[in-house]
Amino acid sequence: MFRSPVARFQRQDAHVSPHHKHFYTSSVMEYIVPEANTAAFEDWYGRLRREAQYHSGFLRADLCTPLNCDDGVIKYYSIIHFASPSQLDLWLTCDTRQQLFKEGKTLFLAYRFKSFTTGLEGWFSLSGGSSGSLGPPRWKQILSVVLGLYPTVILQGMAFSALGMMQGWPLPTAMLVNNLITSSLLTWVVMPRVSRLLKFWLKPAYQLTSRQVDLVGAAIVLSLLMLCVVLFNWLQNLNL
Repeated sequence: MFRSPVARFQRQDAHVSPHHKHFYTSSVMEYIVPEANTAAFEDWYGRLRREAQYHSGFLRADLCTPLNCDDGVIKYYSIIHFASPSQLDLWLTCDTRQQLFKEGKTLFLAYRFKSFTTGLEGWFSLSGGSSGSLGPPRWKQILSVVLGLYPTVILQGMAFSALGMMQGWPLPTAMLVNNLITSSLLTWVVMPRVSRLLKFWLKPAYQLTSRQVDLVGAAIVLSLLMLCVVLFNWLQNLNL
């Protein structure tokens, strides 16, 4: 008999160091498995868990008791815990997991991974991956993106104007090209540097920072923005 997944957890590895008792990050997966494949699926998940144990930051892997859906399929819910979002990202994107997951797709009908994000976390991941990462609080993300976006748009506009680029283009076409260039510069050039500059402040949301650190980081961002305003106004006056 299958019981509800909330009934109990199968604790695969129960060791958690005191330092990581509360501050860790997790990935939750839902798998829909045909009844005939349950044994093979559990064997596959065991191999997946064993591989995860070799990766830095691994804390624990939980496989919930499967849920019988009474229509020929079983639902499994797995939760894997790592010490930090960046270490979880490395596991989720590594070649070993990708290969194992490719094999596993022959055993289950569908899977689902749910993540609550703002859509900006990728710009704040120093590991180069964003899957399952927990970004900084939204207000910090917004201020940081504005810090990167504002000077990028101004300098890009000044450069295009000086070079006479796209001056006679239709506005929709020019806007599309401008947005593609701006987004590329932000993703590959600007935001990685902003993230490194503000690393002390852009902590993941689950890691609480002191009010002093929050205020210092916000003051730095706002000061840099005001400096940009003064600088760009000065440059504009020079052209006049």
